[in-house]
Amino acid sequence: MSFTRRHLMRSGGLGAMLLTAAGACSRPDQAGSTELAELDAVETAARIKSGDLSGEEAVSAAIERAKRIDKEVNAIATKTFKSAQEDAANPAGVMGGVPTFIKDLYDVTGVPSGFGSRAFPGYKGGEQLPYVTEFLNTGVVSLGKSTTPEFGLTATTESVATGKTRNPWNLDHSSGGSSGGAAALVASGVVPIAHATDGGGSIRIPASCCGTVGLKVSRGRTPMGEPADLPITLSTHGVESRTMRDTAAISAAMALPASESGLAPLGLVTGPVKERLRIALVMDGPGGAYAADPAVREATQSVAALCEELGHQVEEAQFPVDEQFSADFRIFWAAMAHRVVKLWEETFHLPRNGIAFEPFTLGLAKMFEEKQATYEETVDRLRQVEGAMADFHQTYDVILSPVLRTPPPEIGYLGAKLDYETLMERLTDYVQYTPLYNVSGAPAISLPLSMSLDGLPIGAMFGAGVGREDLLIGLGFEMEEARPWAGRRPAVFG
Repeated sequence: MSFTRRHLMRSGGLGAMLLTAAGACSRPDQAGSTELAELDAVETAARIKSGDLSGEEAVSAAIERAKRIDKEVNAIATKTFKSAQEDAANPAGVMGGVPTFIKDLYDVTGVPSGFGSRAFPGYKGGEQLPYVTEFLNTGVVSLGKSTTPEFGLTATTESVATGKTRNPWNLDHSSGGSSGGAAALVASGVVPIAHATDGGGSIRIPASCCGTVGLKVSRGRTPMGEPADLPITLSTHGVESRTMRDTAAISAAMALPASESGLAPLGLVTGPVKERLRIALVMDGPGGAYAADPAVREATQSVAALCEELGHQVEEAQFPVDEQFSADFRIFWAAMAHRVVKLWEETFHLPRNGIAFEPFTLGLAKMFEEKQATYEETVDRLRQVEGAMADFHQTYDVILSPVLRTPPPEIGYLGAKLDYETLMERLTDYVQYTPLYNVSGAPAISLPLSMSLDGLPIGAMFGAGVGREDLLIGLGFEMEEARPWAGRRPAVFG
């Protein structure tokens, strides 16, 4: 068809390549907070290592931006500015001194964890997940915790506990979720990268909403992100970034060795993919349901045309799953809400209630309890998705689709105080494309390639076979060169 229009810091070689790549960038004179906001993580680390910039200067400037910008976007759940300034004094590791945030679904030892909820007041982080420890070991300096919806269960960051996190491009619109705080902090230039996780689209959705780069890696590529006793591991860790080289650097840094991941090794990808790819263009959700909004459809077709102009082979296709997939995913997702609510009841010996939990969390838990008898059948069907996707990738190297059915909605459209039925109906309509990759375990990336007529980002999602992050990163570099997004800045920046 034709269209018309843990390991980075352990590797001296990898670190040297990063510094070489950064050296190719322009080096304006040392300047203040706003100018430093323009630097990506690779460049920031390179300047610190060269002595052009100190870790204290980089972190202090980020704190200055955080104090100013968070008044508008409300993306910080917990501030650890004092300890960050102390940690910045002796930067080490290939990302030494680069300021960041950790998503507030995950513990940082000694730092409060709120999980976007009122359910566990006063809880201080216990043992960190291996990913968080390894991420911090690259030398990044955490300024605190970024906001998230309650337990990461929805696609906007508007929790009752922490308030509405707003989109830096238009403060009346959603920043996405569940890594909405991370994406807003990166898009607005507070930090160049921020920790994020993806259990149903939670890296890619906010990346699409905020105009950042969001890669969900293959299942097993990085240290575990969920309890090992779940029948299917959905969640992976990564970052929100503004450049492909930052995404490439962190992906290489955090990739487990092949002996642990069972995947082909992922080294540092430094430029565009060389081979021309067979790309399936998928415009509709599973089973052909929920056609994309006209603005999203036009944006995605424009990206398909660009791919073909670059020599890739593009043809229309459909996801290799039917509508039942979406229903099954909702039941599996509800099981996680049920798990959290039961833990709370057992911890506090109280009945669940609307003071501790939002309506959507309670509704999901109730839905699971009503559907629990079908859970094993649901899991069995979901387990078949990995094979169906693997077969599909025998024909196509990459799938191109929208990330979301519509551009970022207005604040309140997916609000936390909506009744369960209304919010579920709206979410089902809004989030169609992303969960497939969490269930299949395959990687997918959201790239900020388009803007709506009213100035809101529209991401394009590329997915590949399990273990083929290298294809997606290389394709991302090619897209970044062909349709640069580096010069675009939101209304709230720096």
